[in-house]
Amino acid sequence: MSENFFFDNPDLQFRLEQLDLREALEFKEKGYSESDLYPGAPRNYPDAKDNYRIVLEVLGEICGERVAPRAAEADEEGAHFENGEVTYAAATLDAIEALRSAELFGAMLPREFGGLNLPESIYQMMVEVVARAESGLMTVYGLQEIASLIDEYGDPETKARVLPKFARGEVSGAMVLTEADAGSDLGAVATKATLDEASGQWHLNGVKRFITNGLADVSVVLARSEEGSTDARGLSMFLVEKDATVKIRRIENKMGIHASPTCEIQYTNTPAILIGKRRFGLMRYSMNLMNGARLAVAAQALGIAEAAYREADDYSKERIQFGKPIRSLPAVGRLLLGMKVDLEATRALLAETARWVDLWKVYERAVTDGTAPDMDRARARHKQCQTLAETMTPMVKYCSTEMGNRVCYQSMQVHGGVGYMREFNIERLFRDVRITNIYEGTSQLQVVAAIGKLLNRSLDPLFADWGAAEYPADMAAEKAILVELTATYQKAVDALKAQSDRDRVDYYACDLVDCAVWLTCAWLLLRDTNVLEAKKPVARAYVASIAPRLRASGDVVIGANAVPLEAISALLG
Repeated sequence: MSENFFFDNPDLQFRLEQLDLREALEFKEKGYSESDLYPGAPRNYPDAKDNYRIVLEVLGEICGERVAPRAAEADEEGAHFENGEVTYAAATLDAIEALRSAELFGAMLPREFGGLNLPESIYQMMVEVVARAESGLMTVYGLQEIASLIDEYGDPETKARVLPKFARGEVSGAMVLTEADAGSDLGAVATKATLDEASGQWHLNGVKRFITNGLADVSVVLARSEEGSTDARGLSMFLVEKDATVKIRRIENKMGIHASPTCEIQYTNTPAILIGKRRFGLMRYSMNLMNGARLAVAAQALGIAEAAYREADDYSKERIQFGKPIRSLPAVGRLLLGMKVDLEATRALLAETARWVDLWKVYERAVTDGTAPDMDRARARHKQCQTLAETMTPMVKYCSTEMGNRVCYQSMQVHGGVGYMREFNIERLFRDVRITNIYEGTSQLQVVAAIGKLLNRSLDPLFADWGAAEYPADMAAEKAILVELTATYQKAVDALKAQSDRDRVDYYACDLVDCAVWLTCAWLLLRDTNVLEAKKPVARAYVASIAPRLRASGDVVIGANAVPLEAISALLG
């Protein structure tokens, strides 16, 4: 029986059908004016949605039939490092070739460079499908994101030379930011960029560490371009094409995602090309990259969690204890229900977040290029979309990766002792998912990124719209609960914002972000009940689950008890 990781996922298909991209595509598709220039360009919105479905169907078949069956092999062999050269596992090379042959690289690049011109929303669905099949491969495929940065800020000659290679799958990419002493604190980056004034050529010198897919042919590198600077304002972004001056010193011996090489790289007078403007490397370009990467990691965690849930679901049907399948035991049923509902809630949040990111991107380009028909409206819409995108991106990265770890843990519990054995896929998934709430910013950093926006009531317009909407009569109780919980959340926001002790604000920020995530997911699931009957039990189960937790967390935030902070000082010194 053939497997297709898009066809076998009704919830992912539902998300595609419900995704409303009309506003974003009017800009992104230039009024659907490219259909005469490029055979694959859509003629209208329904045509675009059909194209997206076809892309996901093709990818789903490759992942189900070719990638997933060799995932354990890719993990077992892992990436190789020998004599300074890094190579992928045989199964990874086969998967890359399958994606290349299907012309699925360059997903978000414009058609003029041979790309598919897909919106972020569709690309993240693709990332989820790939990650479900083999999460190490996702890091190779997902780093196409750097091509979008080059497209947005690179010079015309570089774009014309490099981007078609990305679209054809001839080159791989890497985002080279981290150093031994500059992880979360990227403002401390020390890799030096020096300009030869006579030739106009930049050169890089320094060492980078923990670089995902560091063997890449094309990298974007954060380096210090301003002599004597010590902070973020002295950093710029550079494009490096791999040559003899780029030395990989080692690859990391990791807990999981073995097929993805994580490298330590040394640059010695390496030729580089400035991307965009000097001094904008961290605050604009790195943030741009990391926002995209955070969405991709959220999708990666979701894909791994989907695979883990399916492993648990299948095993619970096959494993007989006390004369019946273990799924009929309430303790196991509770685990399975929690996994399924969490997956659907997170997928809803990811789709909504990516939609706002798509709107932010198209309005930012329209405002920058001056192509919007109504510039005043475009500027206002751009600001609104940017605020929501910047709020929800760290929220979904936090939510999805914590959920992914939780689901893999629960799946292993369903398996019991056999889940701890390498013969079962959950052992690999359990290892692979652990990195997701660490890289591209830990969960704690996502809370830091989200809390400022939340304290400014950034989600209030969405809650107001959802609260004013009509829902099925038999969901009235759930709506009433969400209206009450929204008021509780807003009271907690006001209380934390009024708190004069900054340490208390930071300490209780996580509780407030949890409330924001739960409330947003709950409203999104309730909204789904207007179009699909099967979403009603999902929404009811989720609301019932989060209501007591949100009330309790709201009280915790409002109280902002100083005792834990005093204990930190007393017990931890």
